[in-house]
Amino acid sequence: MKKNITHIAYHLAVVILSAGIAFSLPVMIRYIAQKVLIYWSLIENEELFLVATEVAAAIILIIFVNAVVKDWRLRKSAGLARTAGLADACLETSLLARRRLKKLKEEQGSGRNAMIIGSTGFRTFTEPSGDLHRVLQNCREAKIMLLDPLKDGMIARAKSLADPHLTPECFREQIIRSIDFLKGLKAHRKNIRLKLYHDAPLLKLAILGDYLFLRHYPAGSNVRAMPEFAFKHDRNGGLFDLFYQYFVSQWFDPAIPEYDLDTDELIHRDRAGNEVRREKFNEVVMEF
Repeated sequence: MKKNITHIAYHLAVVILSAGIAFSLPVMIRYIAQKVLIYWSLIENEELFLVATEVAAAIILIIFVNAVVKDWRLRKSAGLARTAGLADACLETSLLARRRLKKLKEEQGSGRNAMIIGSTGFRTFTEPSGDLHRVLQNCREAKIMLLDPLKDGMIARAKSLADPHLTPECFREQIIRSIDFLKGLKAHRKNIRLKLYHDAPLLKLAILGDYLFLRHYPAGSNVRAMPEFAFKHDRNGGLFDLFYQYFVSQWFDPAIPEYDLDTDELIHRDRAGNEVRREKFNEVVMEF
């Protein structure tokens, strides 16, 4: 009963307010018209004022039209981005965006599977400040692919960079430290698998839950200088599925051996995934 009374009172208030506005409109319009006529009589002979008004009106119209066109283009670009599954993007210089993506990675990787392709993995997950450091500690299972520290792909990548501190020796040391970090995680009963690929890196990729994080390794430049893109899984299509299939094809490539974190052996498999042979990982320092 109380609810019905409140409902009726609300409608009565709306009707009374509408009637009041309707009855006051003629008075308001008459008042505005009088004011406009008074001001117009004062300025109609002021040519400078009229010219300035026309110029101001033209500028406002140009700004308005440009804003409409820009908004339309942005909406179109946003629609294309949503179609591709793009959820976010940021530059290394954007600290707020970097923190936002790092938080998203930690949320998506907690208690879920992680699939990662990198070069050395040192700054990505071995260092405590790395975006995926906590992810690997909290994920359920991780499949990781890094450069083989004894192959030409690692040497070519290191020598392509202009930074004198990122030498092949430095790269090799970082990879070994990343392997030791993964050994420590596996010792704590984490389900961690590692593979070492031979070619120079193409993509820095992390698939965590419903999101995929991507960067491109540019020839001669540090990957950290490149923008990072986040794609969300969408059943209607998008680039998430494409890069997911890329990871799967690389992971099951028989030319890429798996590193046994318990025995320090490289496990070679056939296309069916059956173990073919093992070899001791060569830790002899290479001549660069």
